[in-house]
Amino acid sequence: MGVRKRERAEQTKEANKQIAFAKLNNCPTSPRKMRLVADLVRGEKVEKALNILRFSSKEASRKLEKLLLSAIANWQAKNADSNLEEAGLVIKEIKVDGGAMLKRLRPAPQGRAHRIRKRSNHVTIVLGENNNTQSN
Repeated sequence: MGVRKRERAEQTKEANKQIAFAKLNNCPTSPRKMRLVADLVRGEKVEKALNILRFSSKEASRKLEKLLLSAIANWQAKNADSNLEEAGLVIKEIKVDGGAMLKRLRPAPQGRAHRIRKRSNHVTIVLGENNNTQSN
């Protein structure tokens, strides 16, 4: 293995240690409703995001709160020697993509049927350390 390749591998290893992510697949909520909650916490510090999600009245916020706690646990598993409070973790990226759609038929007047689309979504949260944090 070349010297440059080894150096690049070490740099990416260090960079990967600073980030952690968690995924939630096939969550039975429409992506539009989940994005409303995801937009509330995008770019926020982890402690503030947990408070926002905990006191939000939306049902999607319960699932996002659980996912965020999972991402924090993943970060702690990677960085066992680091302190969570001193790290200054922020939500670098939160993505909500559409998932599988269950298609159902609902009876309609005059013998017709209307299609019901029960949507689901996939959520990905990426946490990272923000060294130049600004106090909000």
